[in-house]
Amino acid sequence: MVSKKDVLSKPVATIEVGKKSISRLLEEMSQTGFQGKKLGEVASIWADMAKQKDLTVFIGLTGSLSTTGQWKIIRWLVEKRYVDVIVSTGANISEDILEALGYHYYQGTWLADDEELLRLKVDRFYDVYADEMQYRKLENTIYRFANTLKDGQTYSTREFLHGFGRFLSEKRIDSIVAAAYRAGVPVYSPGLIDSGYGVALSLLKRDKGKLIRLDQTKDMEELAQIADRSKRTGVVYLGGGVPKDTIQLSTIIKSLAQGGEEETPHEYAIQITADSPQWGGLSGCTLEEAISWGKISSRAKKATLYADITLALPIVAHALNESADKRSYPPDLGWVFKL
Repeated sequence: MVSKKDVLSKPVATIEVGKKSISRLLEEMSQTGFQGKKLGEVASIWADMAKQKDLTVFIGLTGSLSTTGQWKIIRWLVEKRYVDVIVSTGANISEDILEALGYHYYQGTWLADDEELLRLKVDRFYDVYADEMQYRKLENTIYRFANTLKDGQTYSTREFLHGFGRFLSEKRIDSIVAAAYRAGVPVYSPGLIDSGYGVALSLLKRDKGKLIRLDQTKDMEELAQIADRSKRTGVVYLGGGVPKDTIQLSTIIKSLAQGGEEETPHEYAIQITADSPQWGGLSGCTLEEAISWGKISSRAKKATLYADITLALPIVAHALNESADKRSYPPDLGWVFKL
């Protein structure tokens, strides 16, 4: 039987204001409560993942992060190999290209007159604006790359985005997929056409009759192979949605392919989401719920932070930067690009 002494064994830390590093502040916050505690735990677990050998770290990206000044953080995480595999919405790995081309997103207001913005050809992402004509330049960049591909060819999204990363690198357009190409980090996008990619590929078909096919079954098979050939896996979920469950399912496929007798769940798991669990959707569901599916280990080091990603990610990234210049033992996934 648990005693009262056992229950009251960890005093809450009281944070005192002083000159201290971000990582030190987060360490103190991890000993407090509520979401401040979770923010500290997320930073601590990610730093722990970065020190592990034989661990493949997947990251799932949703939301409109690239329009809010976050994409260079993702690029930095790739360059320093704090992540090994990216699974993203199409938006996050296309909208960064606008700034990589030398254009800008602009601070606006969510109380805007949207009819007036339409007349001005200004697109709105809550309180962020984009020039529609500049947005078309990023779509045209995708179009120009796709036009170099063979008509009727079928690609996994990883193959397509790896080629696009090479194309952008050669043109010195330093985006997330360009950094991933250079770092040997595979990028998958199970909903790629739900973005500027879909616009570009559709226009290419209309203009020139060129059809580029994307094979999502091949995506899942490749991701399952990565899980299968990894001794251990960890996950970072920024938001939820399709990228999150795509990563989750990679462990299920691995387990079923091995006969389904033994689960192969992720051993580390952190997520930052603004969605709530009680509605039953995947984006807000707890990591504990994933244990029932065999997706997350019951012994995993894990933490869920319910917060806006734009608040948490810059703080956590800066703490990682203080703890190590780069990842200690990133796995070599060069074999993936030969599939």
